[in-house]
Amino acid sequence: MNHRQFGRIGRVSEIGFGAWAIGADWGNVDDADAVAALHAALDAGVDFIDTADVYGDGRSERLIARALKERGGRQGVFVATKAGRRASPHVAEAYNRDNLTAWIERSLKNLETDALDLVQLHCPPTEVYYRPEVFEALDDLKEAGKIRHYGVSVEKVEEAIKATEYPGVETVQIIFNIFRQRPAELFFRLARERQVGVIVRVPLASGLLSGRMSRDTAFSADDHRLYNRHGEAFDVGETFSGVPYETGLDAVDDIRALVPEGMTMAQFALKWILMHDAVGTVIPGARNAEQARANAAASVLPALAEETMRRLRKLYDARIRAHVHHRW
Repeated sequence: MNHRQFGRIGRVSEIGFGAWAIGADWGNVDDADAVAALHAALDAGVDFIDTADVYGDGRSERLIARALKERGGRQGVFVATKAGRRASPHVAEAYNRDNLTAWIERSLKNLETDALDLVQLHCPPTEVYYRPEVFEALDDLKEAGKIRHYGVSVEKVEEAIKATEYPGVETVQIIFNIFRQRPAELFFRLARERQVGVIVRVPLASGLLSGRMSRDTAFSADDHRLYNRHGEAFDVGETFSGVPYETGLDAVDDIRALVPEGMTMAQFALKWILMHDAVGTVIPGARNAEQARANAAASVLPALAEETMRRLRKLYDARIRAHVHHRW
């Protein structure tokens, strides 16, 4: 497993573990498979785990605590969580000192720790980024020893750029993949200049870029790839990266021909992200041990050819850009 500089925090594995799928919203994943996936990732050299307090109403955090306890402790594993989406309604005013403190206390309990490695505001309304008092509250929680670092998880590039103006923001989590290329235009340069760690989420466009889906693929009722295709439950950009499903499938058919021998399409999509040096870590999800091991293996696969990168950019411009580029 290769490691990269993660902003001002230190070095982490360039492939992390995204723990949304083991919490909820991706169909059924039983506890045994979830914990096995975590162990497989950690055994493969992953030392960065990303979760949130709302993934399964805390289930994801609790499963992570269980797996780490089974291993005898954290042993250098960095666990990032998120706070904010427990607010109902989810409005800017909810991101206040009292709520942030309560949410963080709950995550401390779920993760069975005295201090959270990293807390990220969980895709808050844009207005939150223009409220300095929110970041002052996080500064105070850091000073109190409840959190070691804080950052933001964003929907839009503009939010990412604004967030990095606050000196206490050390990380930004953002959607970036073959179907969502805009962050590479300006934000990545600013992140490097401001020494902000970049976490890439939704790297496989909700599985589209795994190449395993078709027009006949059936999703269960509790899978956001069925119930959030038009943004019914949360931002539509989180589901298939905001790309219409059939459009994505057509593009995947073209991408398939570019995948080198010895690489799965999912590993190819992860390697494309790792070709960008502003990225600190990328956090694919895994529902079982086999997926976790395959994701981790992408780290040591050969770099993609310059011509392949050029052709993927051309494909994005021709097929995908019009659907997503101006929105996020």
